[in-house]
Amino acid sequence: MIPRQAEPSLLRLARGFPVVALTGPRQSGKTTLARSAFPGKPYVSLENPVEREFALRDMRGFLARFPQGAILDEVQRHPEIFSWLQGVVDENRRMGEFVLTGSHQFDLMAGITQTLAGRVGRIELLPLAASELGPAGLLASSVEEAMWRGAFPALYDRDIGPADWFANYVATYVERDVRQLVAVRDLAQFQKFVRMCAARSGQLLNLASLGADCGITAVTARHWLSVLEASYLVVLLRPYHRNFGKRLVKTPKLYFTDSGLAAWLLGVDSPGALVTHPARGALFETWVVAELLKHTWNQGRPTDIFFWRDNVGHEVDVLFDTPAGLQAIEIKSGTTFAADWPAAARKWASFAGEEVLPPAIVYGGEGRFDREGCRVLGWRELAGQ
Repeated sequence: MIPRQAEPSLLRLARGFPVVALTGPRQSGKTTLARSAFPGKPYVSLENPVEREFALRDMRGFLARFPQGAILDEVQRHPEIFSWLQGVVDENRRMGEFVLTGSHQFDLMAGITQTLAGRVGRIELLPLAASELGPAGLLASSVEEAMWRGAFPALYDRDIGPADWFANYVATYVERDVRQLVAVRDLAQFQKFVRMCAARSGQLLNLASLGADCGITAVTARHWLSVLEASYLVVLLRPYHRNFGKRLVKTPKLYFTDSGLAAWLLGVDSPGALVTHPARGALFETWVVAELLKHTWNQGRPTDIFFWRDNVGHEVDVLFDTPAGLQAIEIKSGTTFAADWPAAARKWASFAGEEVLPPAIVYGGEGRFDREGCRVLGWRELAGQ
């Protein structure tokens, strides 16, 4: 097993909350992490029809089997369990008693907020971070391979190629998850919608345009996009709230949480194809944003990264607050540093004033150096290699 950086956060929360919830996309390693972090706890999946039927028929008897707590997998399949858990943990008052996992964040969080508020510590787990793959000797040999393969654990512990794995992952996702969350009459149309979202990863979200390209209304596009969000396949990056004296774009940007899945949906069939592919820049930006999200979520923190763009086109790809000031990051897919890269970051710094750190540039090459007031990091350096 590849050690996960979220494990210390999971154990920390288990010391302060009676219930810990571990959420994330299917096949991101939630169950493996939970069983590794809590090896003494029994494990039960509510996707097992026998266990689910037992829980439906006799929840009291179902939970009575676990006097010291348990790992309960895919708990959103049985929302009634949250009320029963509330009674159990309130009576026992033991920290880290139950570990819940789930792959539908809206269903899971609805149950938590309604009945377990204040009793649950939450970790969101995306697929493997590059900083987890590196120490295991599994980091890709090139940035193109890193983007193309993505980071789902199955692609690193099985003898299977991305094309075969993603084809079955998407088919399984559509069949199992979409029909649970939304009534989609035409699965082929929904699959087209997913592919069109992949083509827009790294772009400002335009629901009207997205819907028109898929033959659906903007309202339907919004609803279907919420399904992808609920299953952690996409994330919406919000614009930073301070305007620095400028009129801001208020539309979020759309990103896939795994560049490999986005590349497969776009028909990229090899790492070499990404050297000159039109989507190279967008996929590299997708890869970097996903790595930044993993770093944040693995520490048990909510999403705290943003982008900034004004109404005349000045933009910073990523922006976040630190105790020392605002940090801006520009993302460039090129493998050789270009002299004009720092211009956008320096322009933003002139708007932002004194409360800013030196801007950073993450690029598709390798190396770490300072240039024109900016810190420059290659993709391997971002991964801590």
